[in-house]
Amino acid sequence: MRKINREDLFSLEKYEEIRPSFRERVMEHKASRRVPVGPSATLYFEDRLTIHYQIQEMLRAERIFDQAGIEGELSAYNPLIPDGANWKATFMIEYDDPAQRRAELARLVGIERRVWVMVEGFNKVFAIADEDLERSTPEKTAAVHFLRFELSGEMVDAIKQGASVTCGIDHPLYRYEAQAPEHSCKSLALDLD
Repeated sequence: MRKINREDLFSLEKYEEIRPSFRERVMEHKASRRVPVGPSATLYFEDRLTIHYQIQEMLRAERIFDQAGIEGELSAYNPLIPDGANWKATFMIEYDDPAQRRAELARLVGIERRVWVMVEGFNKVFAIADEDLERSTPEKTAAVHFLRFELSGEMVDAIKQGASVTCGIDHPLYRYEAQAPEHSCKSLALDLD
């Protein structure tokens, strides 16, 4: 999947003009790429459109318009775009109550390395977590992690032919799995060259 370059981005003025319709399109697209795994964890699978939106939102929020700032955002977010034989996801651990969230993040140390996907007919593929920087300590994990799932050529072929995909977590204190809906599998198949 092609990375985003400066020419792909809207100016701040143009983005402000088109933002409502662009945001609506992206939110609809993202809905098919969201897979809850148990009651408190969700995988948000990224692609070129979701990352384009994230970059535009960061440029807007930070009022970044200079070359160095734009290149910094591109460098930070382009690695989250799938490379054609993998999926990349933002993994979020979600608890509404701040005290409960703190307690659970302390209990769930290492959870990011126990997240997996499984293509029908194949073994589990465990995530490679947080390649940009470590987000956990021995005392607690972070609420947000960036994951990569490397798929074999055979898995890619099976997904393109309609194989189902299951997502799961095998942490001793959080064991859940969920089958990705058919519309999600179809959307994820488009990430694979």
